[in-house]
Amino acid sequence: MSMYVVRAFGRMREQVAANTAIIKRIAEIDKTLLHHDSALLDIYQKLLPLLEPEPAPRKRRIGFVDTDGQ
Repeated sequence: MSMYVVRAFGRMREQVAANTAIIKRIAEIDKTLLHHDSALLDIYQKLLPLLEPEPAPRKRRIGFVDTDGQ
C-alpha cells in the first residue's frame, strides 16, 4: 500500500511542476499579447484619419457676386 502512496505523491509532484511550467508559459504569452494589442491600437489610431472620407470640395457659386454689400 505504501508504494501506491509514494507513486501518487510522485505523480502529484510531476503535475504540479507541469502546471507551474504551463502557468509561466501562459504569463509569457499574455505579456506578448498585451504588447501586440498596444502596438495594434497605435497602428489603428494612426490609420483611422486615412480611412475617413475627404471633405467635399466647396462648390463655387455661379453668377454675379455683389461686392457692394447692398
